[in-house]
Amino acid sequence: MIIETDPGAPGPRALLERHLAFCRGTTAPEDVHALDLDGLRAENVTFFSLTEDGDVLAVGALKDLGDGHGEIKSMHTAAESRGRGLGERMVDHLLAVARARGMTRISLETGAGNAFAAPRRLYARAGFEPCGPFTDYPDIPNSTWMTLEL
Repeated sequence: MIIETDPGAPGPRALLERHLAFCRGTTAPEDVHALDLDGLRAENVTFFSLTEDGDVLAVGALKDLGDGHGEIKSMHTAAESRGRGLGERMVDHLLAVARARGMTRISLETGAGNAFAAPRRLYARAGFEPCGPFTDYPDIPNSTWMTLEL
């Protein structure tokens, strides 16, 4: 089940800490664009958890950038739960929420290195295509930007 949750609740927070540790462990500090807890609690961000039997197995957020543009943030699946299609379920859910809110374009930023190859494949399977930096992202070689017209 995918539900809207507080990112600071114990289950989601534990998975977010793993997400941040992964990002910081595979990316130069100045190139990590993951939102912290305050950023995920911003008024224009909706945070979701995918749970099974009370355990949080995946998280993801949708950030409203305005003018019909949204951004996927903080997508992460617990390592021990990967390969089960949970990331795909979360992306599908975020896209459904975006459509229901009238968004017409969804973008994201992810890493360009090998550690982020699987997420890039996941987004490509969902229809995302490479694009340039959007909003205030710097044009750096450690990032990949993707977008999808809804």
